[in-house]
Amino acid sequence: MKKTFALTHPKLQPARLVDAIKHEIRKYLARERRKAVPAGKDYWTFDCRFGASEAEAKPMFTSEINQHIDAAAAQQWPQFYIEILARACNHKPRPDSDLE
Repeated sequence: MKKTFALTHPKLQPARLVDAIKHEIRKYLARERRKAVPAGKDYWTFDCRFGASEAEAKPMFTSEINQHIDAAAAQQWPQFYIEILARACNHKPRPDSDLE
């Protein structure tokens, strides 16, 4: 998902608009996680970027999405850009010292 969301709407209150955006992002993440993982991979991870525009977007963790959206709404940004790209990964094996 590479998308610019507007934080202003003529009929919707900003808080309801933010809730709708968060819901859309959660639905996208759930839909991507439901997809079959390629052979030899364990799980889906997401590469995320967030900013006022695509040029200003900085990397972030998936768990920080809601915090960044809330901060953008509090600072009254007219819009923000979010990029979420799914990537299949393998879990790293535990070191032998953890098994003791």
